[in-house]
Amino acid sequence: MLKEIATATERWVTGLLNRRPVGGLALGVVRDGRLEHAVVHGLADLETREPIGEDTVFRIASISKTCTAIAVMQLWERGLVDLDAPAANYLGAYPLTPAEPGFRPATLRHLLTHTAGIGELRSAVDLLRPNAGEGVRLGRPLPSLAEYYRHGLRIEAEPGTRWTYANHGFATLGQVVEEVSGERFDHYLREHVFTPLGMTGTDLIRTARIRGSLATGYELRSRGLKAVTDRERATPGASSVYSTPRDMVRYLCALLGSGTNEHGSVLAPATLATMFAPHYQPDPRVPGMGLGFFRGEADGHRFVEHQGILPGFTSQMFVAPDDGLAVFALTNAAHRALLWLPGELEALLRHLLGLPGQTLRTDVPHRPEVWDELCGWYTLAGRLTDVRARAMAGSAVEVFVRGGRLMLRSLIPVPMMVRGIPLHPDDADDPYAFRIDLSRYGIGKARIVFSHEPKTGNTALHFVPIPLSLHKCASSRPFRR
Repeated sequence: MLKEIATATERWVTGLLNRRPVGGLALGVVRDGRLEHAVVHGLADLETREPIGEDTVFRIASISKTCTAIAVMQLWERGLVDLDAPAANYLGAYPLTPAEPGFRPATLRHLLTHTAGIGELRSAVDLLRPNAGEGVRLGRPLPSLAEYYRHGLRIEAEPGTRWTYANHGFATLGQVVEEVSGERFDHYLREHVFTPLGMTGTDLIRTARIRGSLATGYELRSRGLKAVTDRERATPGASSVYSTPRDMVRYLCALLGSGTNEHGSVLAPATLATMFAPHYQPDPRVPGMGLGFFRGEADGHRFVEHQGILPGFTSQMFVAPDDGLAVFALTNAAHRALLWLPGELEALLRHLLGLPGQTLRTDVPHRPEVWDELCGWYTLAGRLTDVRARAMAGSAVEVFVRGGRLMLRSLIPVPMMVRGIPLHPDDADDPYAFRIDLSRYGIGKARIVFSHEPKTGNTALHFVPIPLSLHKCASSRPFRR
């Protein structure tokens, strides 16, 4: 049986390497507390010809947020923090400044779910800076967060009302861990998260051990691989962890093992279950956010996941706790992997669970009687500098009818999206649930659901599984073509 699984996984990875331009890859399948299958491909460094191996160090980028969330929940277990108390109660290094005096305080739960009202950038000037103002060229001193946020961190929206992906929120959580514990944040993670799980090749800072095994990050260009400019991160709690394939296996074993692996424990089972549960859902049909983890489901099988993106490095993990199964992939040279790696890895997870691939349903009838209430323009709330959200959805989305089909188009610089793509009905019992086919970009067949807000009667459009919502413009009218 294990040989059949290994052969099937190898075949899947071979297909991936044929489909996608990948220069370096480490991939692992973890099941029931152990590594079931691993694949390494390519070079950690072109100049030295060092191959990628199980102890090659990768930058796992935003997967770091899950480590920071675990640290916060350890403090919660000890009764040192209250998730629903104002985060400012635990933060002395810099203020959290509300844009409106009537805003409720941002809590740790808000920070853990990207709903604290913090924007993606400190200010519009960061658009002109390397890595959106978070990158510091290697060799230069990293600022403390007190220096980095010396003007305060602005709360742009009422906390709890809007999801906006924010590295600065998780940087702030790292600062909270440091101030509450009395330990430097890197020391805290090492002593209380990484070492107990046997993750000896993992760290928040670039120690001599990390430097000696660190893969070089590359961009794939028309003339081959080009090394990216090496920068440290000014937001460590959001994106700074370095790890290895061997240690990622140990990490996923702990996530599957209710907080414990063969080396030790970092959380009580009930605490980790709480982190995997929904804490922000703009609509019940959207899996929403756990505490530090994105939630999703595949034909009734629930999972949590997170992606990591830095110049030269892309990472992705999926954990299906009820099935005892997890997969991860780390790359140091892959073209546009931020688009296709999540979809490809979810497809592998589905394959390992024995599920069919995602398809567009043809058995669900169209419901033209609801199209009038759906047609119109939908816009994102928030600042124009929330670049990630606007890259995913565009500054505006239009739902319209063309040729007897309900269509969606988005104002992003992608010809297919500007022209419009069909909305395919996805649920015979729910005329407001659809799928769109983004397979050519590696994203797969994404789900979109519409809802009516009870307080305002306004219509909202929600992306699944990312809890990103757009709201219908009050002045819009159905636009038929």
